[in-house]
Amino acid sequence: MEIKLLSKLSRDYVEQLLSGIPFFKLVKQQDPWQFELLLQSSRIITYSPGEIVLQRGDSDQWLFFLLKGRLAVYVNDPLKGELVNYVTPGEVFGDLAQLMGQPRTATVLAEPSYRESIVLATDASIFGDINSTRPITVQTKLAYYRNTVHNLRWKLEVYRSQHLQHPLANKHRLVKLYTGAKDTHEELRALYEQAQALASLLLQWNREFGALTDESTPPEDIFEL
Repeated sequence: MEIKLLSKLSRDYVEQLLSGIPFFKLVKQQDPWQFELLLQSSRIITYSPGEIVLQRGDSDQWLFFLLKGRLAVYVNDPLKGELVNYVTPGEVFGDLAQLMGQPRTATVLAEPSYRESIVLATDASIFGDINSTRPITVQTKLAYYRNTVHNLRWKLEVYRSQHLQHPLANKHRLVKLYTGAKDTHEELRALYEQAQALASLLLQWNREFGALTDESTPPEDIFEL
């Protein structure tokens, strides 16, 4: 594992790496200063094949985005070969533990078949309390939680389509959508509450069925929705 501060890397290289992360692309367009703040709280980590990226049961403040390579996800012991999912470039991971305020629920390894896997790790504590506006603004938080809610609903719909008769199949549809004024604290709080409720349901699915398959990766242009 090799950790590098973004300030030690060339700006062109950093922006090239982040070009595949929709959240960072949107924040850069909306507010370059917010983009800089996120970069200051982030670092680049390069993993060799087979290295542990996340360990089930650990607790920390980091949120992760895969930039290059591929990661293998194991809900149980990796030594038993119980691979349940892959993380591919552009995807966020480690977000469920942050939302639920609990330890990691899976072990994630750098795929042995890839020469290296490069990850952006962002200290999620910079987001602060959901009601705070400094240093991260409401607009930046809205961008993140809109994306999070969309991703969670999409993954739950995939589970539903695979297990229509399961007791959990329609529960996420009971989590109400926000219909109030846009771009407000009210919307942000509603999105946060939705994200927590949906994350809890997804964890219940994962405990029963492992995790979603590689084919269930959501589209990259979710910020356009």
